[in-house]
Amino acid sequence: MSKLLRRPALSGSNSVHVVTPENAGWTHVGFEVIDLAAGASLTRKGEGRELCAVMVSGTARAMVDGADFGEMGGRSGPFDGDPSALYVPPGKALQLTAIGPCEIAICSAPAEGRLPPRLIPPGEIGQETRGKGSNTRHVRNILPDTSPHAENLLVVEVITPGGNWSSYPPHKHDRDALPEESLLEETYYHRLSPAQGYAVQRVYTDDRSLDETVLVQDRDVVLVPEGYHPVGAAHGYDLWYLNVMAGPKRIWRFHNDPAHAWIVQPPK
Repeated sequence: MSKLLRRPALSGSNSVHVVTPENAGWTHVGFEVIDLAAGASLTRKGEGRELCAVMVSGTARAMVDGADFGEMGGRSGPFDGDPSALYVPPGKALQLTAIGPCEIAICSAPAEGRLPPRLIPPGEIGQETRGKGSNTRHVRNILPDTSPHAENLLVVEVITPGGNWSSYPPHKHDRDALPEESLLEETYYHRLSPAQGYAVQRVYTDDRSLDETVLVQDRDVVLVPEGYHPVGAAHGYDLWYLNVMAGPKRIWRFHNDPAHAWIVQPPK
C-alpha cells in the first residue's frame, strides 16, 4: 500500500485516524478523526499546538477549559449542509460530548497561543465555487488564509460532484518561495456518496522522485508532503474531502503544473 494512503481503523476503537508530524514524517500538520457514541466525550489539549474541531456529522456540546460554548454541529453527514467548527488555542482543554452519534475531525498545527477560543458556526463559513464544467467543485472555507482566527492552520471542505476533478489543474505548494509559492503540508480526508464509491488521487513531483496514484475509498486519508495532488471522483459518486494545511507561513500560494496550466489560462 502507498505510504501516502491511510485506511480507517473501524473496529475496536473510536479512533478512526491519527496523523501526527512524527508518523507522517513532516513538521506541521496533525489530524484525527474520532467516532463518538451518544453520551461519550473526548478531551484534547494541544501543548504548543492550536486545534480546530470540525463536526463532520452529529451534534456535540463544546467546552474549552470549562467554559461552555454550547452545542455545535447538527448535520447528518458531510454532504448535508455546512460545517460547524471550534478553534482552540494551545494550552486550552477542549471537551466535546456527543448528544447523538458524532464524527469529529481534529486538525492541529504549531502555534504560540495569541488567539482566543472561538466557535465558527455554519453561517460564518465562506462559500465559493471553483472551476467550470467537469472541473467544478464547491468549497466551504472554515479557516482560509484570509481568516484572522488561526495562527497557522488552514482548514477547508470541498465537494466534488461525481465525474469531476478537483485540486485541478494539478498544483503544488511545497516551496517557501513567496509571493509565488508557499510551503504547506496537507492532508485530505475523503468521504464518498454513496459510500461504496471511489476516487483517485495522484501525488507527484516535477522530477517524479515521488509519483503515486492511489485508489481512494470512503474515510481514507491521503498525505501530501510535497508535489502536485489532483483528485478525480468516479462517475455517480460525489466526493467530499476535508483539507488541513500548515507550514512556516500561513498563506496559500500554489503553482500549477506547467504541462497542464493551459487549462485555466485565458485564450490569447
